[in-house]
Amino acid sequence: MSDMLKVIEVLAESDKSWEAAAANAVTRAAKSVHGIKSIYIKDMEAKVENNKITQYRITAKISFTLD
Repeated sequence: MSDMLKVIEVLAESDKSWEAAAANAVTRAAKSVHGIKSIYIKDMEAKVENNKITQYRITAKISFTLD
């Protein structure tokens, strides 16, 4: 029998990069769910202050196995 997966949508941010924001999303989600299989970056945006990017933000879908 194949695994059944659930998908949740999360928002995450970092002051370093979009990749760091994705890593933050997975790290934080792993505190509540286990068996994370993948992350799909749905949307990216950045907060700008004084002509400089200050926050990298993502909307992502994280899939994980159900027990």
